[in-house]
Amino acid sequence: MLIAHLSDPHLRPRGVLYQGVVDSNAMFKAAIHHLNGLRPEPDLVILSGDLVDTGSRDEYAHALDLLATIGKPLLAIPGNHDEREAFRAAFLDRPWMVRSGPLHVVADGFGPVRIIGFDVTVPGAHHGEVDEAAAAWLVDTLEADPERPTIIMMHQPPLETGVPYLDAYRCFNAARLETIVRRFPAVERVLCGHVHRMMQVRFGGTLLMTAPSTTTSIALRPWPDAEPASFVEPPAMLLHHWRPDAGLVSHVVPIGTFPGPYDFA
Repeated sequence: MLIAHLSDPHLRPRGVLYQGVVDSNAMFKAAIHHLNGLRPEPDLVILSGDLVDTGSRDEYAHALDLLATIGKPLLAIPGNHDEREAFRAAFLDRPWMVRSGPLHVVADGFGPVRIIGFDVTVPGAHHGEVDEAAAAWLVDTLEADPERPTIIMMHQPPLETGVPYLDAYRCFNAARLETIVRRFPAVERVLCGHVHRMMQVRFGGTLLMTAPSTTTSIALRPWPDAEPASFVEPPAMLLHHWRPDAGLVSHVVPIGTFPGPYDFA
């Protein structure tokens, strides 16, 4: 099973630049073009939040036009820049979308790996939180098939990166989530977005990874008085390959056209 993982495209209305600097719409088109050219083809595409930048219905309408060019099934969760009800309305025709409440979603019909979309967003805020109700839902969902290889996808990562302007808006109550993940060894990955960088760390007995953004990268400044900044670095996606003999093997895939291929010894 091959899973393509996109994150944080921050789509804008047509003709509007993200942060007044870059054309995030064009960058997402390039990401989709790259994704559609992957061989072998992914079985599923997942998107770990911040599909749009302000949560407007114009942005979601444009996002749906772009997503329609992906030739594979999609599972998406909201981020802090999404608006929950507008996000729900945009994907209400998808079989995985829930009709009310937090946007916890499950995809278990696309291959051997179950994907749990875990909505930790707090409406109107930039941080995330694992409250008691969300924790109970996650336990119930994992207990329904405890031996099934599983990915938990969420937006804000439950970790301190050492970058102060990222850590201020992380997912809080991380210990509550870590305890749950440790109870279920079949959780192969915890996948996040939000930080616009690829990071990885041990978490709850498994591996937690954050995905790069298809638009700008947030500056890596791990010192206490660091000022927030972003750069137009090469965008990328993640590719997760489930192999029964090895588990989940994850790759960073730069987006674009590059010199090569060249022979090597």
